[in-house]
Amino acid sequence: MRAVVITGTGQVSVETVPDAVLPGTDGAIVAVEKAAICGSDLHFYDGDLPFFPVAVGHEAIGTVVEAGTDVRSFSVGDRVLVASVAGCGSCLGCDTGDPVTCFSGPKVFGAGELGGAQAELLAVPAADFQLMRIPDGLSDEAALLMTDNLATGWAGAADASGTVLVLGLGAVGLCALRSAEAQGALVYGYDPVAGRRARVSNPLDSPEAILEATEGRGADLVIDAVANDASLDAAFAAVRAGGTVSVIGIHALEPYPLNALMGVYRSITLRMKTAPVHQTWPQLLPLIHSGALRTDGLFTHSFALDDAAAAYAAVAARSPDCIKAVLIP
Repeated sequence: MRAVVITGTGQVSVETVPDAVLPGTDGAIVAVEKAAICGSDLHFYDGDLPFFPVAVGHEAIGTVVEAGTDVRSFSVGDRVLVASVAGCGSCLGCDTGDPVTCFSGPKVFGAGELGGAQAELLAVPAADFQLMRIPDGLSDEAALLMTDNLATGWAGAADASGTVLVLGLGAVGLCALRSAEAQGALVYGYDPVAGRRARVSNPLDSPEAILEATEGRGADLVIDAVANDASLDAAFAAVRAGGTVSVIGIHALEPYPLNALMGVYRSITLRMKTAPVHQTWPQLLPLIHSGALRTDGLFTHSFALDDAAAAYAAVAARSPDCIKAVLIP
């Protein structure tokens, strides 16, 4: 089968690798129909996470082509979406719907432990837990977003109310912004790329502008969808006393110099979250179906799997017109 492999900083190849094999009697093989490039994948491409070579991708939808004898909820021919984070599916942690709390430790597709989803086939362990059948009326784009980006944005915007500032208006940031709006918050957005700011209703020219917008008080919730040192500094400067900084971006390997004393003095809540993807599905589906949570307009580009190098270059440019790309095997 063919699979996308990042072999070094800025280096992408599509390689012929052994076909995915059934990962136990509770697993399944999914023939990938569409796979998306996530901002997290760019951390390998940009060299922030220099673990090479790595078969990448953790956002995929497709059709079950093989199922283990212990799989109860899915059959060959079912169209499914695959949660980006995997758990054993049978422990008390997974029972909460949050594989990050799996007792055996969570695993992410396309991060070395499991196969990458940007491939023709994907081996899925604990299929009854990892998969969700794509319901009638749900677009492929919405299903892909539910594998990770929308779940991450929703988790970052948990309990959003009052005034919210979203830093970074890529796909995850836009999902967080729409999630906060769906909860009735007044949401502002900032991105250094002017064309991305133009995509939101209340754009700011700088993170500091939130202080003027709130008469000096700051945002009740700041969602950092970037998580580099500069954006974290901006988040702490923009949040009000007693407010919350919600970090859903991926920081580099170097430590961040947190001013803990100021955080304590201002009673700031710091929340850092990997999305409980499975847990979000019953919350997101009715909002998507009702139109309260929009999923349109985030996928801007489509590429054949063999053109993965061009797709990564387009997404990595972080231009106003390229928000999210899909790869089609």
